[in-house]
Amino acid sequence: MAYFGTTAAGETVEKITLSAGDLSVAILTWGAVIQSVRLKGIPYDLTLGSETLADYEGPLRYHGSIIAPVVNRLTNAQAALHDQTLNFQVNFNGQHTLHSGDAGTQLKVWNLVHATGTECLLALILPHNEGGFPGTRRITALFQIATPASLRLTITTTTDADTILNATNHSYWNLDGTADFTGHSLRIKADHYLPATPEFIPTGEIRPTTDMFDFRKSKPIGPNTPDLDNCFCLSQAQQPLRDVLTLTGQSGTEMTVATTEPGIQIYDCRHDHYKGLAIEAQGWPDAPNKPGFPPITLAKGETLTQITEWRFTPGDKNPQP
Repeated sequence: MAYFGTTAAGETVEKITLSAGDLSVAILTWGAVIQSVRLKGIPYDLTLGSETLADYEGPLRYHGSIIAPVVNRLTNAQAALHDQTLNFQVNFNGQHTLHSGDAGTQLKVWNLVHATGTECLLALILPHNEGGFPGTRRITALFQIATPASLRLTITTTTDADTILNATNHSYWNLDGTADFTGHSLRIKADHYLPATPEFIPTGEIRPTTDMFDFRKSKPIGPNTPDLDNCFCLSQAQQPLRDVLTLTGQSGTEMTVATTEPGIQIYDCRHDHYKGLAIEAQGWPDAPNKPGFPPITLAKGETLTQITEWRFTPGDKNPQP
């Protein structure tokens, strides 16, 4: 563990480095951020990050962080829960809620519970009604690294009142160390996806993955080919951990993603010159406002466990360090 920086509010942020086999990963207590992912023999980072804490408090606030209690957008900054309407901060397009607003876990310093050379456990307590989200919620994030080159994240949440919960890791990936993700290939095991409005909110339609949105077989992607800020539907509910996605760089370096989650959001980083691809295993976005979407409710006394695993394989075309 090492000192990483001090927030604008005066809080200390630590960096924990985990290593096993060919993989080394750095985790920050700020936002539970995956700050660095390095694979043996590859002279560049596989994820987009920064060595400066101020970047994570500002323009990189969604890079590598755990976003909770609810990732993505909530239409009209509202959500139905039983017979009540929850109201949240408006922080997107003057109308909607994005990534839980200022109450998001990406903007907090997490508590380090324990750390070893191969795992660390971070924890947060979110107060009842913070940002409009009910329940005193305890969230833990367990990062575990294993040989030859895999990283597993287990997010566990409990609540003392009925609430809504949809957490994810929001890392951006570029497996070639290049200016953008041109030339990467993507495969997603999804037969349906969620088309979105110009405000990047699901329309409510569940559409078959045809033509440009059909990634059931690996195919090249690049900026605008196609435009991507969509959730791909993996199932109608959580499943046992299973492989759902493979991203391959021109270098041949490959990342396979496994998850328990029913959806995986892909965002092309168009706001920052397509530098990397965001891959977010999660529940279907805006579910409380979309009839027919799997619910994201978490009942009082229940525990939600969300697991995502990344496995890396080096390519044979990487530049030598």
